[in-house]
Amino acid sequence: MAPVRSGEWHNRAVTLPGMTTQTTPPITRGTMLNKVPEITVYFWVIKILCTSVGESFADYINETLGFGLLNTAVLFGVALVAALVVQFRTRRYTPWIYWLTVVLVSVEGTLLTDNLTDGHNVPLWISSTVFSVLLATVFAAWWVRERTLSIHTVNTRSREGWYWLTVLVTFALGTALGDWTVELTGWTPGVSILLPLGLIALTFIAWRSGANAVAAFWVAFVLTRPLGANIGDYLSLDKPEGGLGLGTLWPSLGFLAAILAVVVYLSATSVDRTEAPMPSDTDAVA
Repeated sequence: MAPVRSGEWHNRAVTLPGMTTQTTPPITRGTMLNKVPEITVYFWVIKILCTSVGESFADYINETLGFGLLNTAVLFGVALVAALVVQFRTRRYTPWIYWLTVVLVSVEGTLLTDNLTDGHNVPLWISSTVFSVLLATVFAAWWVRERTLSIHTVNTRSREGWYWLTVLVTFALGTALGDWTVELTGWTPGVSILLPLGLIALTFIAWRSGANAVAAFWVAFVLTRPLGANIGDYLSLDKPEGGLGLGTLWPSLGFLAAILAVVVYLSATSVDRTEAPMPSDTDAVA
């Protein structure tokens, strides 16, 4: 998605049809700032890089180092829990904590689908269907509970919990949909990049044409998962398989280095920080 002016997504994405816009209270000791960054071009660049890492790094640990799917899932599951504890303990968006958590969620979401497919022989169409229904259920429960799905209102512990659960399911769903598409079409990794890229472009056009910003954001969020995974596969797979033959280690290190560079820039400039104070979870419905 294209960069937007600070506050533009806030103004357009705070509510769904029929919702009322929330007012911003004054800063108090109980105030918790929004825990999600502004939606700029940097957000989408890092998101795609994170999805590529989720694909290539999971494959490196699982296959190259021989950890196996289950052990790799447990390893990254423990790391994810630790990162989430740190993320939940902060009271404002902190780039390195937030994006480290996204990287780990990306890896774990990939492993969830891979375990079902490779470890338990669950067909990809079933995984795609199950995760689609699960995502719809999470969205419905989040909406019933909080009356908002906007990332600009992730300002209570409850909403933050719903947000990270949604992110995990989108990564698992994106993995399943991406792999299923490749399975159905038989496309090479390079060609398979074009489908999610084209769908993201259509989503952007729809948003610019007046489509609901919250819905457009989450559609793009799901689609960046197969896009990043296909990019990772294209770089890592052997040339006879349609890739560039770089393996899984070097692309992983390159993606991580790029993520680190952008996160350092964001930490130094705060260009993606949303500082609008919101009620703490003690002020919200428990």
